[in-house]
Amino acid sequence: MGILVRAVAYAALFIGFFLVFLPARILALAGVRPSQTIGVLQALGILATAVGASLAIWCILTFVFVGSGTPAPFDPPRRLVVRGPYRMVRNPMYLGAGLALGGAALFYQSGALSTYTGLFLILTHLFVRLYEEPTLRRTFGDDYAAYCRQVGRWLPMLR
Repeated sequence: MGILVRAVAYAALFIGFFLVFLPARILALAGVRPSQTIGVLQALGILATAVGASLAIWCILTFVFVGSGTPAPFDPPRRLVVRGPYRMVRNPMYLGAGLALGGAALFYQSGALSTYTGLFLILTHLFVRLYEEPTLRRTFGDDYAAYCRQVGRWLPMLR
């Protein structure tokens, strides 16, 4: 139960800052206001945001119940997580977050929020390549190497 509480707390801080607070500040600084009507773009934005958020939550729960850890780098899973959404791609949590941000950019039709989404994805890629992957290689060794050969970093591999 303690792992779940920690995971929820860390996820709330990450989501609250990077996916709610910063985007809200960007929208406010850009003077963007929500549309008074829900058109096709807004509906697609809502759908993308919901799918992205659901994927991120699924990842967090998989870390807790399969990996016995949290998404936080300072409190990582104790076991290599290769189940749930991690069967398809190695970084589904970041993809979910990016999809949620992209959905918000679509909903608000905001170029500033689209730019933030792009920067978020670029910085996430750098974090994965420079920190996460080397750390996982050191921690899980051959098991992680085999996982990398079977599962794509950002896109599913065709088999």
